[in-house]
Amino acid sequence: QVQLVESGGGLVQAGGSLRLSCAASGGTFSYYMGWFRQAPGKEREFVAGISWTGGTLTYAESVKGRFTISRDNAKHTLFLQMNSLKPEDTAVYYCAAGSIGMKIDNYLYWGQGTQVTVSS
Repeated sequence: QVQLVESGGGLVQAGGSLRLSCAASGGTFSYYMGWFRQAPGKEREFVAGISWTGGTLTYAESVKGRFTISRDNAKHTLFLQMNSLKPEDTAVYYCAAGSIGMKIDNYLYWGQGTQVTVSS
């Protein structure tokens, strides 16, 4: 059983940056890891994903060029660097562990989420 705990969310002005972290414990970290987000009244959506080696990176079109996913396997930690933030990036951000893909069903384990709010 893998436990995932996100941190790093907060309130930031449009154009600003935040770095989210996701600490994994309780099992292997050799999963494909992903970040999802869910805005109020909307479905949870894929943001970015990264393979165990870091050699395969996938991004949603809406965040390409602004967000960067990375991982530190030695520390069992996943990151999401978010730059040039926009109000539409406001959401609860979740990290997840599973198999490669952009669908929620690909992921077995989920964190509790961290709130990101971008003011205009």
